[in-house]
Amino acid sequence: MKKERIRVGALAGRILATAMVTVVGCWLLWSCSSRPENPVPTDQLPKIYPDYVGVTIPVGIAPLNFNLMGDGIDKVDVVVRGSKGGEIHAQGSYADFDVDDWHLLTEQNKGGQLSFTVCAKKDGQWIQYKDFTVRISPYALDEWGLTYRRIAPGYEVYSKMGLYQRDLSNFEEYAIIENTQVPGMCVNCHSSAQTDPSKFVFHIRGEHGATLFQIDGKRELLKAKNDLLGGSMVYPYWHPSGEYCAFSTNQTRQGFHIAHQNRIEVFDLSSDILVYHPASHEVLTDSLISTKDWSENTPVFSPDGKTLYFMTCKQQEYPTHYQDEQYNLCKIDFDPNTGKFGEKVDTIFNAAKMGKSLTWPRPSYDGKYILFTLMDYGYFSIWHQESDQWLLDLRTGEARSITEINSKRADSFHNWNVNSHWIVFTSRRGDGLYSLLYLSSIDDQGRFTKPFLLPQHNPMKYYDSSLYSFNTPDFTKTKVTFDAYHAGKEILSEVRVETKVKNAAKKSE
Repeated sequence: MKKERIRVGALAGRILATAMVTVVGCWLLWSCSSRPENPVPTDQLPKIYPDYVGVTIPVGIAPLNFNLMGDGIDKVDVVVRGSKGGEIHAQGSYADFDVDDWHLLTEQNKGGQLSFTVCAKKDGQWIQYKDFTVRISPYALDEWGLTYRRIAPGYEVYSKMGLYQRDLSNFEEYAIIENTQVPGMCVNCHSSAQTDPSKFVFHIRGEHGATLFQIDGKRELLKAKNDLLGGSMVYPYWHPSGEYCAFSTNQTRQGFHIAHQNRIEVFDLSSDILVYHPASHEVLTDSLISTKDWSENTPVFSPDGKTLYFMTCKQQEYPTHYQDEQYNLCKIDFDPNTGKFGEKVDTIFNAAKMGKSLTWPRPSYDGKYILFTLMDYGYFSIWHQESDQWLLDLRTGEARSITEINSKRADSFHNWNVNSHWIVFTSRRGDGLYSLLYLSSIDDQGRFTKPFLLPQHNPMKYYDSSLYSFNTPDFTKTKVTFDAYHAGKEILSEVRVETKVKNAAKKSE
């Protein structure tokens, strides 16, 4: 009986193996025969969404799946060939590439390029478009993914929104925290220490307002306002040591246009900047960065931690003179050993002389550049269609508009990856209403590549059905570990840490 079972098992194994060979053989036959036969060539490039024609991508990025635009298309066939070898194939209602095969192809062709052959089946006839190429950058991304906020583009009522993270190697998105956990909560202004989420902070607005720090897994909620500061702690940026975090204190207001290309104006009745020391709960201030007649805003540290950059403008009479609000870029020395500031403030980019306003300065982590947004006035560039990306070279002092990546619509908030060869930024170039995320690479000569939209599994379906704008994006070197359930309970509680103000005495002006 035992031998009989063995013989039956062996026979079943042979039948299974034969069946598998047959299935594989049929699959290979189908795969080969599924290629378009005798397609009619055309000298036109395919119209694809997103526009990935001629972009540069990093090794290991999620597949550049795309939809072929046009009426009457029954099927799409795409063959991708590497300049250094390798080939993958996709056929269906849109270009949907296998993630593992795509990763192998990009790895094999690092520093080379991919050539895309696209065919479309219309009324039973295949049409072959002109090939296009995508370059595989020699610069690594060196990041696990992105963090960002998704929010409906409303004005006064917080719909469902939250902080999210996305694995850049595939299409997986994860919620860090959503406002459904705390009714009426708005989460914003998140930041990690040079893309390391072991030190993570974000601000909470609403009835249960607070500033939440998570350092090496330990959470702490600061009291939303300190009466000596005059506002909440917003727009955080970590010191490279991780021992400090810079903030601004903003009394923000909104105004609305009846008929204007910019629908909304955001301005501050006042704003100052400070540096917070989490270990001692001390707030470090100085009269040079906390003045009565000027609005200091959005502080950021230099990569060596010895300079604090910020933007500032002359206080205006709001809301009547909101268009006179023009920010310049300044800097002040900072000593991380003592927590003291320098004796003078220097202006390093005078946007007001150009009749413009500067916002969102972000130094590259290699110390070469400061990326910023330039607009006509104010600092809330997401609502300004004229806002563009600019680059200041700290070695030469020269600044230029980054024409390679700018569009005719709002190009706004941005951040660098850790090796300073990639940026992520928001843009409304698609429809003028929703801010989406774009990535671009910068080479050793300071030239940027054509931006590409954050890949999605079925891009047209995803972006057409989405009711949310993306904003405040940043890279993250690892997945953010965050216990949203218990954090929500802590936010709903009354437990808050008081902050102490140090060095607040005013100098003579």
